[in-house]
Amino acid sequence: MILRNADAHCLILPSATEIVYTLGLGDSLYGVTHECDYPPQARSKAVVVRSAVETVGKDSSAITDAVRQQAAAGRPMYKIDLGVLKEAKPDLVLTQALCEVCAVPTQQVDEAMDSLPQKPQVVSLDPYSIDDMLNNILSVAEAAGVKGEGERVVGRLRVRRDAVASRAGMASHRPRVVCLEWLEPLLVAGHWGPEMVSLAGGEDCLGKAGESSYKVTWEQVAEAMPEVVVAMPCGMDVSRALAEVHLLTEKPGWGDLPAVKNNAFFVADGSAYFSRSGPRLIDGLELLAEALRPELFKGITPAGGAFRVYGRLFRLS
Repeated sequence: MILRNADAHCLILPSATEIVYTLGLGDSLYGVTHECDYPPQARSKAVVVRSAVETVGKDSSAITDAVRQQAAAGRPMYKIDLGVLKEAKPDLVLTQALCEVCAVPTQQVDEAMDSLPQKPQVVSLDPYSIDDMLNNILSVAEAAGVKGEGERVVGRLRVRRDAVASRAGMASHRPRVVCLEWLEPLLVAGHWGPEMVSLAGGEDCLGKAGESSYKVTWEQVAEAMPEVVVAMPCGMDVSRALAEVHLLTEKPGWGDLPAVKNNAFFVADGSAYFSRSGPRLIDGLELLAEALRPELFKGITPAGGAFRVYGRLFRLS
């Protein structure tokens, strides 16, 4: 499907898909990954990349085991459809080198590009912070010839980010927060996650801003005495994450956490608002702000974006 302007873009990570559509470049998009589901129009595009690890119907523990087995065998986590790629004849390919579990590693992308008769421009998006994500949008916009639109999009996102930070700064208390990016084993969110917590008015007591997510023990979580716990499993929406809540609630001493006593345990849509380093990170920031500071923020959480869990379930309003 070569598009009317003869420009074909191929994307090898879902966040890039969201950036392209936000910039108004959806008609120039040829290929996506099997995980590119937002906006809904992305599902109609040719699939260039598929996972080599089956995750459907598996819980966190089973997915972790499958990924470990794939890595131990020296097999790639993803498969690039070279036939689709060659048919696309792309002039621009967007990829990443941030996480080899979340998207195709750089070496595999380079090998695929070398197989093309004419090598396209490759832009790697490797953010560790909100500013990095915004700069990625500018980079994509410039590479695609829509620099002005990129500046407008980023300007609007910065206004929303700064508005949250300004209002959150009015609070006298910053609650201690733990954000869990995976539930078995336990991983605390890194990269831009702790920064989002800080901007939303909290103190991330385990995550390290600008550094990779990392594994922790349940004892470390309990000793941190978080006043708020947010479960945001990577790649999972709220419904799927809710099915794994028992992995936390069955932990010894779960009921003793201040977050549980304060009814401040949230399950969020990690796939939409935290895992993908695209424009919807700002939606995730607003979601966090309402969860942490409901007295200052109300009605800004996306529908279905988060649930508070304590005995019964309901959507955060």
